[in-house]
Amino acid sequence: MIRILVLFHSWTGNVHRLAEAVTEGARSVAGCEVVLKQVPEIVSPQVLQAAGATEPRRAFAHIPEATVDELPDYDGFAFGTPTRFGNMTSTMRSFLDQTGRYYVDQTLAGRPATVFCATGSGGGQETTILTFWTTLAHQGMLIVPLGYRDPAIRDLSAANGGSPYGAAVLGRGAGERPTEMERSPARTQGRVLAEAAKALATASRG
Repeated sequence: MIRILVLFHSWTGNVHRLAEAVTEGARSVAGCEVVLKQVPEIVSPQVLQAAGATEPRRAFAHIPEATVDELPDYDGFAFGTPTRFGNMTSTMRSFLDQTGRYYVDQTLAGRPATVFCATGSGGGQETTILTFWTTLAHQGMLIVPLGYRDPAIRDLSAANGGSPYGAAVLGRGAGERPTEMERSPARTQGRVLAEAAKALATASRG
């Protein structure tokens, strides 16, 4: 059985909902077990409250937190993060900063990984994914971009997140977020990741 980890950080719930779509897409691939988890929050309750994140986070409080120790148990990874000045959040950064021993031993080398994100206005959605990729490169992971595999990426009829680098959500866009035009690329991205992980694991096992 191929195991995929969809690991996210979220304040308002937008990344969590996008992570659910990624998970759905990955689960559509036969022979794949897909686990949805969140990273442990490092920001103080006071800051979360001031940012209006306390109440939205209750909606996904039931999602278990991942540990760094469990990462070698997975064959592929999908990482989701809000955008902070064109980068991942400090909470996601803190989690990944604890994976140094895997970088040294190249424990995760050769395993496919993909990135999705959320941003308020759209600014930084591409740089967040691109700057995230450098961490994956140091780990020796195989970066899996979304590309233009989903037609919604080319649809300009409404303001939506997403790019060939990865699915994204415009958190402050009109209406309920993520939209179906944002969820569809996320499902495609999850499916593509799972297919890659399955193919690589099958090949390595002979």
